[in-house]
Parts: sequence; structure tokens; C-alpha cells
Amino acid sequence: MAKIKFSSEDHIYMQVAEGIEKMISDDVLRLGDKLPSVRVLSDEYGISMGTAFQAYYHLEGKGLIESRPKSGYYVRFNQRRFPALPKTVGAFPIASDVSIKDMIATVYKDITAVDVINFAIGVPAVELLPAAKINKSVLHALRHSKDHCIGYEHFQGNIELRKQIARLAFNWGGNITPDEVVITTGCMEALVICLRAITKPGDMVVVEKPAYFGIYQAMESLGLKAVEISCDPETGPDLDNLEKILQQFPVKACLLVPNFSNPIGSCMPDENKRRLVEIITKYNTPLIEDDIYGELYFGKNRPRTCKYYDKKGLVMHCSSFSKSLAPGYRVGWIIPGKFLDTVKQIKMMHTLSSPTLTQAAMAHFLSIGRYEYHLKNLRKALHTQCLKYMQGIMQYFPTDTKMSRPQGGFVLWVELNPTLNAYKLCTEALKHHISIAPGQIFSASSHYSNYVRISYGKPWNEDVEYGLMMLGRLIKKMG
Repeated sequence: MAKIKFSSEDHIYMQVAEGIEKMISDDVLRLGDKLPSVRVLSDEYGISMGTAFQAYYHLEGKGLIESRPKSGYYVRFNQRRFPALPKTVGAFPIASDVSIKDMIATVYKDITAVDVINFAIGVPAVELLPAAKINKSVLHALRHSKDHCIGYEHFQGNIELRKQIARLAFNWGGNITPDEVVITTGCMEALVICLRAITKPGDMVVVEKPAYFGIYQAMESLGLKAVEISCDPETGPDLDNLEKILQQFPVKACLLVPNFSNPIGSCMPDENKRRLVEIITKYNTPLIEDDIYGELYFGKNRPRTCKYYDKKGLVMHCSSFSKSLAPGYRVGWIIPGKFLDTVKQIKMMHTLSSPTLTQAAMAHFLSIGRYEYHLKNLRKALHTQCLKYMQGIMQYFPTDTKMSRPQGGFVLWVELNPTLNAYKLCTEALKHHISIAPGQIFSASSHYSNYVRISYGKPWNEDVEYGLMMLGRLIKKMG
């Protein structure tokens, strides 16, 4: 086996595991190949037996290798052997106004049911979140607030929290001051406030295709028309398509998710983000950047944001802690650029102020330095779960199934046989206490009827495996 150079950035067992994983991915180690014994691995790399065991346990947890009794460890899975990527559906420059409310209501009517294997909800499982540490931050906020967090907070948001978010922006290269941040009640409120700041009813807004259904609901409530642009499952929005649309139509804004888009999981290369900002600057069209998944990357470095390349203040950067730390606390924010004054005015009229206690708790949690430690563990868990779910889908679904290959976030975009109706599959699956998100709810133009979104936010266990196995049976039966 090739030698691995150790650095001080990660635990040694992780570096050994990552080196072996790369050899599997590069076909240096092939499916069925026997790996060196723990003792040989220990001698070869000059590491302890315990460290060698940890490396193998980590790879086994990802499903990449398997232990065979009295025989040793063998290569079980190669990521390069994934099925084909889902097809990119072509976009048409037509402003659509289609309601998907009834379908969404059916899928999410009992979102908290404990007897449902829920692949539809796009959040990490509670057991992956630092509940005990957050509880301590809540108690600290209650004890140290002059009014026990009962009174109104400043309409722009808790100043300590805004300081922490400004510091968090350094992760993507941002140079932000607390005065540039507006706290919101979750990311969806942030998006709605941004839309209200720069559009009026009847205006056209460019969105991805497919896109998170909540974006369509927000636009529908504001009387806006969606102009959909096609997206590559790996690199995201088609920028040539976008520029043609901005040339031809009176678009008032773009609302895009550059990092680990929901539902397809694409991540725009940083060079594409630079070009996107150049395009929207050329046409003076504001960009609402939903970066809610940006911290949930599987690689070594956080991807840049479009805001990083923004020189004119046209990018309105939105995010929250709902997907990474505390979904129920509903703490989000906007960095609105040149639209700051308008956003502050709308925030004051819209909700006056966001909840005091949750803001103070999040500010304290970030200030004690636990957030990055938590994120590191969460990213590892989600990456492992992603691989396990993909393997499960490959094992139980029909062979013509296609799926995305996300490098962050926690959703898989799965393309099924064209004869299958995803909404009918959804209703059949609910009879077996399994919830999925049908593809139809992710577009305003009635596409994706044979696609489903599956969240891998829940750690792999027997229930998850059963759910995927039963889905596979239903798909084969309906096909």
C-alpha cells in the first residue's frame, strides 16, 4: 500500500482511513481485495494497533470495507461504481404560476409522527445535535439576561449573536461587521424579507429547477412568477441559460442555492460563483443567496459563497442554524448588502423582533467555541450516512435507478423509471409508515414526476434499511 503523509490537522486514524478510501476510489484497491491485517497496517505506518483498528472501524462504518470472521478486512464498495446521475431536465423561459400546496400538505401533514420512517424531512436527526450543550447555553442566557429574556430584543437582532455570525463569515472569506447582519426567524423568513425588499407582485424571479418547494410557496404568497433555469446535478445552475434569460426578460431578482442545493445536492464550483456574480452585476439584478447548507461540506474546505465575490452589494446572503444546530430554535440571518436599510424596515414591520431567548442561547453557544467542533462531527456523520443510504438504494431499488452524488448537505435526488409516478409512490409508502418527498413538489412546471428526494439525516439503522427495502419493493411492484 502507498505511504500516507500525516499532518496535524486530523486524527491519525482519520488520515489513514482517508488514504485507504482514496486508494479504493482510484481502484488501487478493488472490490473484494483483502486489506492488510491490523498488525501489518500498524507496522507499515508506524501507528498503534488501536489506531489501525480505528481506521478500519471508520471505513467499515461508511460501508466501504467489511470484516469477515477469521479472515480479515476486505473492500466492499467503491464510490466510483455509483449509478448514473439523474437527468437534467431542460428549462423553458416561461414564467410559471402553479400551486403545489395540496401535494405538500399530504406529504408533510404529520411531520412529527414517531411511527413513521421519515425520509421526507430535510434536517439532521436530533441525536446528531448537541442538545445537552445547547441546554446549558439556554440556562446561561436565562441567568445572565437583565430581564430573563422576557423582553423584546433589538429589531436587527441580538448584538452578541450578530458578532458571532460576523466571525462565522470568516469560514467563507467574508469580511462582515455586526451592523451588516439582520437576525430573522429562520432562513425562510430571511428569503421572504429579501423578496419583499426587491420585488412586487407580478415580478419575475429566477429560481433553480428543481428547487426547494418552500421557495415556490413563498413566491406564490407574494404573487411572484418563477422563471426556472436548468441545473446540473454536480455543478448547479446553467449560467449560459441564466444570462440569456436576463437578456430577454425583465427579471427582478435571482434566488439560488449555490452550495449543496436542495433537492439535487449540487455545489457550484467557486469559479462559477464568481461568474454568476459578474452576470448579475452586469444586468444589475439582485441575487438572493440561500447558503443554509454551506457549512455541511464533506471535503476539506468550506466552499465559497457568492457573497464573497460581491463588490456592489447586490448579493443578499441568507442562512440559519436550522440545518446544522437547532432546527426548532428558528434562528436565521441576512447579510443584505446595499439593501440593508430596506431589509431592516421590513423586518421591523414584519415581526418587530425575533425571539430573545433563542438568540441569546445561540450567541453563547457560538462564543464558547463548540460550534466548529460540533460541525466537524456532524459532517463526518452525514458523509457516512450518505454513503450508507446510497448503498442501500443500490441494493434494494431497481437497477435502472439513478441518483445524485452530493458532496455535502443531507438529501439524495433519485430518478426512477419514467413510468413510475412519484406522488403515487409517496401515498403507497405512507400506508407502510414510510415518508418520502415526491419530485413533483420541487418544480412549478409539473416536471420530475418520476423523481423522489430522500433525506439521509437519520443515522443508519434497521428501520432505515427496512424503509429503503420496502420502498424498493413498492417501486418494483408499481413498475
